[in-house]
Amino acid sequence: MSEAVTHSATTSPALLASLDPLLRDWLPRQRWFAGKGRQVTGLSLVSATELLPSGGQLGLYHLLVRVHQPPAPDQSGPARAGDCYQLLIGSREALPPRLAPALIGHVSEGPLANQTVYDALYDTRPAEVLLEAVRSRARIGALRFDRDPRQEIRPHLVPRLVTTEQSNSSVIYGDTFILKLLRRVVPGVNPDLELPLALAREGCPRVPPPTGWMLAELSGQTSVLGVLQPFVQGAADGWELALRELAKGESFDEEARALGRATAEVHLALAAGLPTVTLGHAQLRALADGMTERLEAAARVVPALRPHLPGLRATFAKLAERATQDRPLTAQRVHGDLHLGQCLRSADGQWSLIDFEGEPAKPLAERRLPQPPVRDVAGMLRSFDYAANSASVPDPDWATACRAAYCAGYAEVTGLDPRADPVLLRAYETDKAVYEVVYEARHRPDWLPVPMAAVQRLAAAAQAEAEAETDAAAGAGTTGRAG
Repeated sequence: MSEAVTHSATTSPALLASLDPLLRDWLPRQRWFAGKGRQVTGLSLVSATELLPSGGQLGLYHLLVRVHQPPAPDQSGPARAGDCYQLLIGSREALPPRLAPALIGHVSEGPLANQTVYDALYDTRPAEVLLEAVRSRARIGALRFDRDPRQEIRPHLVPRLVTTEQSNSSVIYGDTFILKLLRRVVPGVNPDLELPLALAREGCPRVPPPTGWMLAELSGQTSVLGVLQPFVQGAADGWELALRELAKGESFDEEARALGRATAEVHLALAAGLPTVTLGHAQLRALADGMTERLEAAARVVPALRPHLPGLRATFAKLAERATQDRPLTAQRVHGDLHLGQCLRSADGQWSLIDFEGEPAKPLAERRLPQPPVRDVAGMLRSFDYAANSASVPDPDWATACRAAYCAGYAEVTGLDPRADPVLLRAYETDKAVYEVVYEARHRPDWLPVPMAAVQRLAAAAQAEAEAETDAAAGAGTTGRAG
């Protein structure tokens, strides 16, 4: 994204200069900030747009701010520009008590001198401004708001911010719509809008169709800022639902089976609506090599992985061997970050999939690549394992039963059981577990034992299998010589 600043007289570069010391302290404390653990060395302004005039009691500014930091320890390849974040900054002379959690700080100089600034998404009026801009298809500076004209957006819907931990921010409007604001912004076609639009064209009922969207147009490049979708009233989050059933000692098998069917329906609709590709020998080997490279990088960051490297490498070596066989693999667009928290069960028992952004830490081009559908399956299998280990008394049998039911449900729709290709499924599960180890070590160290237990299990199984194959080959060779 080019640094093509747009601003009014009020939202000049002096605005960021006055906010700089406050944002350097505030940004790293936000759940959605990706650069935790690394010093913020600078901020630069990509775009600034005034949404409410500062002359009134309330000012509102939309900022795209690039945050400069040293590279992460495991970052390889050429240096990249800092991450760009979307901020909605409100300004008041003083904050009412209800907005205390939104406080960023008090400005001492610049255009907002003597004002208190805060995260405006906590505030009713700024949130209303965003919905009205989508409803009216407004164009404000570099910002473009648009919507599906076939869907009605009633004015004056009361907004409320979703305060549970998220990697982005969401606002619910009158239990009718939910607006997801992408905090980390990159130029290009974002799958969080692209894939739901494709699924809506295919008539897939498993994903709420986009109602509206926010874009930024800078230097000939378009970036998705937010997506407005129907709010699934009375829906239960899959993660919370699973934990409740676990706490009661209840089976989750039927829900897991239904969720497997829902996942399969989404995969079939994506394959029908967007191009698919066939992965040949070279692509499969590159897939295995990429998993091995991620493993080696992870082991440099998390030393606890190192004792398990032989078994983990054996898993990816098996995938590389598969590349030599005449078994081409179909790849397509997938969810990319599927887990129980990305699934909603409505009051009538129907499952929906949400949040198609993919893994935000990965480059957008990589997130948009066709992948074997088993990648999503592996993500969900890992999620069952996380749930089982989150109970007061971990229950691995519960996870095993859910995994089997989910795969069976998936096979009911597609006719293909993911377990029928164990080499591919294990490789993707292992790759996901390695990713989880790095994530937990960096962000939630208390959770690190969960993926580490999976790594130990997967590595031990792969090691035992490799040793058995070696013994069998040696036995066959001895028998041959004896004959």
